[in-house]
Amino acid sequence: MNQHENYQKLLSIQVDNALLGTSAAVLGWDQEVMMPKGAIGWRARQLGLLAGLHHERSTTEEIGELLQACEEDQVLTGAPRSAEATNLRMWRRDYDKATRLPASLVKEIAETRSHAQSAWAKAKEENDFSVFLPFLEKNLELARREAECYGPPEGGELWDALADNYEPGTRAKDLTELFTPLRDRLTALIQEVQSKGSPPDTSFNEVPVPKPRQDKLGRLVLEAMGYDFCHGRLDESAHPFTTSFSPADVRITTRYQEGLFLDALGSTMHEGGHALYEQGLPMEHAGTPMAEAASLGIHESQSRLWENMVGHSRSFWGWCTPLVHDILGGGLTGYDAETFYKGSNRVQPSLIRVEADEATYNLHIIVRFEIELMLFRDQLQPKDLPAAWNKLYRDLLGVEVPNDSKGCLQDIHWSLGSFGYFPTYTLGNLYAAQFFAKMEEDLGPQDQAFAKGEFAPLLGWLREKIHSQGSRYFPGELCEQVTGKKLSPEPFFTYLEKKVRETNRL
Repeated sequence: MNQHENYQKLLSIQVDNALLGTSAAVLGWDQEVMMPKGAIGWRARQLGLLAGLHHERSTTEEIGELLQACEEDQVLTGAPRSAEATNLRMWRRDYDKATRLPASLVKEIAETRSHAQSAWAKAKEENDFSVFLPFLEKNLELARREAECYGPPEGGELWDALADNYEPGTRAKDLTELFTPLRDRLTALIQEVQSKGSPPDTSFNEVPVPKPRQDKLGRLVLEAMGYDFCHGRLDESAHPFTTSFSPADVRITTRYQEGLFLDALGSTMHEGGHALYEQGLPMEHAGTPMAEAASLGIHESQSRLWENMVGHSRSFWGWCTPLVHDILGGGLTGYDAETFYKGSNRVQPSLIRVEADEATYNLHIIVRFEIELMLFRDQLQPKDLPAAWNKLYRDLLGVEVPNDSKGCLQDIHWSLGSFGYFPTYTLGNLYAAQFFAKMEEDLGPQDQAFAKGEFAPLLGWLREKIHSQGSRYFPGELCEQVTGKKLSPEPFFTYLEKKVRETNRL
């Protein structure tokens, strides 16, 4: 075959593999949203079979030979940012990782995680860590075996090999250097708020609101943001998430609590930000890296930007408050936009990560980051996780954890074996602030547009600068390409400190 035929053959194989992978993702979505609890055994076998087939098809010698032939073709690789060169670069990265994993391990991981996910949900519901413990131990063992197959990066450690799956180039030592000053500055700001600030009124978030009304408001806000319901849907699940089968089918879940409408709205906007990224990827490249996000940190930047920088802005509440009065009604009609704005930015150390304010959120991430490192460095045994968790929450956030459901069982991630994932949330916050500052530099302040519910200029900028780029750039490269600067915590802290001081009356 000539070079063009080699690439077309490889493209066909890889798109078919992507179709197989997204077929498994449909079953994963169904497990969380629709599947009856009693079906978990058969579902685990289904997912295990599909994972094994996907791994087998993704690691053939034919793919390796086609990759090598294409990589030797200067027409395909001469322009490093072309769609072809991007796909080849990412396919090579994925192939090299996948071929280091035995098919038996891939199948065992998929089956174990499906059972672990079900056990986690049961343990959380019953507030019984012992239900989840054996699955956590098994997931940790499998994660270690996976990391050993990849091998730690030069100068790195075992945990780094897993973190690299989510954020290319991530190193524990680099994150520690970044997180330490961030923790210190955030802790100082939080202490100042608690000692000198005047907390804003948040009583509106205790007003009972029926779930159907919250759902209606969330859908209207998603539509205003630009989410396309013709190519997506909104459902309820225990843990909010977004899943994409292609840019033409991107689904959101959220969670509702009748006395916490603000939390549900925030979760919906957060997942909406993820979904807008997925819907904005180029459909003509579906099934290839050119239609995949640059990294989870970049992905998180999109969700946090919409949830916090838009959803917690004064101008957003100027637009949204009449909708709250009209749709949610009841006791909420007595609150004005300024109250919603200030209340949505209250700083209050709390137990639950997904309900945390912007000032304390990253401390929740640091807790998880430090625990993962202790687990992988054999400084902590899984059975001792609750005690270690509770101590870190006491030390960093100053709160006492009343039970494991509100403590170490609150997140789904470790049931999925997603070790190395959590730091991408804080990286996302930092990327979001830097992107938003650059957007306003390019387009001008968006307060007047947001106050009218006009988010198209922002979305258009994100589509052009970030979404349409797919995996053309690694995350650090994309940040420099978009903003002209390397990632820095300064834009985030400047943005956060200004808002916190204003809304908490410092």
